[in-house]
Amino acid sequence: MSIQKELPLPLSAPSLPDLAAAVAGDEPLKVVAADATLPAAELAAILGQTTGRTVLSVNVNKVALLRNTRQLGIPSVLRAAHLCLMAGARGITVHPRPDERHIKRHDVYELSAMMIADWPGREFNIEGNPFHNLMEFVRELRPDQCTFVPDSEDQSTSDHGWSFPADAERLRPLIAEAHALGVRVSLFMDPLPEAMAAVKAVGADRVEFYTETYARAWPGLHKNEALRPFVESAQAAALCGLGINAGHDLNRDNLTEFLREVPGVLEVSIGHALIADALELGYTATVKDYLRCIDAAFTPARDE
Repeated sequence: MSIQKELPLPLSAPSLPDLAAAVAGDEPLKVVAADATLPAAELAAILGQTTGRTVLSVNVNKVALLRNTRQLGIPSVLRAAHLCLMAGARGITVHPRPDERHIKRHDVYELSAMMIADWPGREFNIEGNPFHNLMEFVRELRPDQCTFVPDSEDQSTSDHGWSFPADAERLRPLIAEAHALGVRVSLFMDPLPEAMAAVKAVGADRVEFYTETYARAWPGLHKNEALRPFVESAQAAALCGLGINAGHDLNRDNLTEFLREVPGVLEVSIGHALIADALELGYTATVKDYLRCIDAAFTPARDE
């Protein structure tokens, strides 16, 4: 069947599989409800909540890190993003740090322009500390999503989530500002079930679970113990009405099990492992294999 450029709610017609197939394509889509339009990125979120299928956002920071070792402009961050999107990634993530050790200011602007011009309906997610340089990009570019991360300027990588209630009041006005700009807000969080209600109370739309503790434990004897707080936090988030993202050291080995066990994950953001795999396999084959890992999480296991 053909999917119209704008679709009326409810989602009963066309069917959810038809909508899912449309979202997987390149056509920009909008859902219309009560005289308001819903961008395709949000449609993907609805489908994720309805069908349980997770989408992949590729973090291209490590492409920029390699490029920055020479003055030749290669590898191209834009080309990497384009190839990942062509292969089926639903979004692109960047984390521009103040020292520009990898993603530079011009990369963020160029990626934003490319996403708007060439990939309408795909998600552009900008991560960073809102008390450093993130809000400047949010105000000027209005990405689909911004992810607030509490990292210091000299951290090598993100290694913890926000603290509640300690960070609540200073985050609240920045979340409200992002919402006024039409930007979805996700908070980078450790898997703490008791914190989910507080995250919702400050106005966040989603949490992104910091998954390092699971990645470090997998596939050892303690992986189930490491998974438990993610399962409990996801359940608590869902009860509060929070969407769930996840990321940090997820890879082709541990991704499927994480998504099988942790309910309701709408999006995974993967950078380091995916770009490392792409050095051997190429962007297209790598993205398709990560999508295979995601699909496997939602495919019933065959009986031996």
